[in-house]
Amino acid sequence: MKTAEQWFNEYAISHQNETNKLVHYICVPIIFFSVVGFLVSIPTIILEENFGLYNPIFENWAVVVGLIISLFYLQLGFWYFLNMLFVMLICIVGNFWLGHHTNLLFASIAIFVVGWIGQFWGHKVEGKKPSFIKDLQFLLIGPLWVIQKLFKK
Repeated sequence: MKTAEQWFNEYAISHQNETNKLVHYICVPIIFFSVVGFLVSIPTIILEENFGLYNPIFENWAVVVGLIISLFYLQLGFWYFLNMLFVMLICIVGNFWLGHHTNLLFASIAIFVVGWIGQFWGHKVEGKKPSFIKDLQFLLIGPLWVIQKLFKK
């Protein structure tokens, strides 16, 4: 398995242009947020009926999937795991708030589409293909890369 530094270095190859970096600092978090929104939108009746789970904030598909992908971040390092766990919790709570004010599924679709339009535009400016085309695991590296870059600034 690659180290976090190896992942970041490989990811950075197609993220050198300052405009593309700025686009990623905005679009990667909103895409991540929208994916969590999709997961929160999935009815939890399956969880409730099969596992007796009831609390909608902590027992929903976003939490289930979040725990699974957290294993990937834990392999990279404990602090990466904690960073992403914190981000996932913020996204879950933020999506519950958004869902109380609008249709969460439609809002997530809109946010997702806008985020990906920005991403592809940023890569057009960069002149390089997105990293996830080479390896889908870069879809998990992108949010962590953004967090690391923003915290260093």
